Amino acid sequence: MSRRDAIGRILSLAASAGMPASAAKSRITRFEAIPVRVPMAGRIREAWYSSFSKQGRNQTHFSTTYVKLHTDDGLAGIGETNLALPKTEALLKGMVGHSPFEYALDDSIGGIAMAVYDLMGKAAGVPVARLFAPRPKEKIAQTWWSQCYPPAVMASEAKLGYERGHRVHKIKARPWEDPVEQAAAICAAVPKDMKIWVDANASWRTVDHTLAIVRELARFSNYFAIESPVARQDVDAYRRLRGKIPMRIAEHIDGLDPMPWIREGLLDACIVGAPRFGETMARYNAMASLEGVRLWVENASETGLGQVFQAHQAAAFSAIEYTISIVHCLEDDLVTEPFAMADGFYRLPAKPGLGVSLDENAVEKYRVA
Repeated sequence: MSRRDAIGRILSLAASAGMPASAAKSRITRFEAIPVRVPMAGRIREAWYSSFSKQGRNQTHFSTTYVKLHTDDGLAGIGETNLALPKTEALLKGMVGHSPFEYALDDSIGGIAMAVYDLMGKAAGVPVARLFAPRPKEKIAQTWWSQCYPPAVMASEAKLGYERGHRVHKIKARPWEDPVEQAAAICAAVPKDMKIWVDANASWRTVDHTLAIVRELARFSNYFAIESPVARQDVDAYRRLRGKIPMRIAEHIDGLDPMPWIREGLLDACIVGAPRFGETMARYNAMASLEGVRLWVENASETGLGQVFQAHQAAAFSAIEYTISIVHCLEDDLVTEPFAMADGFYRLPAKPGLGVSLDENAVEKYRVA
């Protein structure tokens, strides 16, 4: 779908929903940009710090910038972006005086697009998902996520995720923890219907080493997929793995031409990791739908607001099978409405726009001066 087609369809939908014609001519009059810094949740903080320090990273918190867009007809849209604050403010200044409808499927504005879609949905009187598709899914499969923790922590996190309604758990594998010991601990802590996929981020390095690990992991019936076992540019390695792994294989496609992998049937799913909020995601969805592969999406995952936007996109784009978020790893999700899971699924808000609101007290608590 081109940006022109998207704008036309959104305007048509808005008109059919009873939106006044004047609303399409509304203009952005002012904006707010609020940077926040949220620590990791206390229960995993020590294990999180340890894992990231072993990767040479000092990851102690997550930072994002909340955006509020106000229009001359009294509506307000909210979003979040990980763009640098000066760039965020420069983009916002350039949007003042323009209609939010001008920015449909515009990837150049990053997470500011969430606020644009929130405004458009409110103006049209429909949830954001219906801006992308006329009949989106009512619920989506949201994935629990864990960094590479010691087996006991992996097990407690898996149990917590299951208790909170998740039925898929993505975990990180790294050389400093034994993935088989992690698997044994996790599978002893959760029922058989908690599916596990393991992301090695190329740390298994070679085909032979990958096959040796997979033979061990295949003993655990919960395990159903592996992600990035070898270097993602190594198409030949994926050719050698084909047909030898009794699990689904996934790999990141950001920055790569995915067609060599897809034409040869080397991947069962494509990981979309970089923030994609518009035209690029629509293009990925069209490609995946045509080629018969699934998308596993892990962008827009910093806080609860982005998590809900991600859910709207997953409901609208048919090729998206799973969404991945790390919000539960943070001390607070900074939204008022709970992200309630039931039997592996999240039911989308039915209210116009994103359907959730910022917890203003929490935003002030974590606000960066």
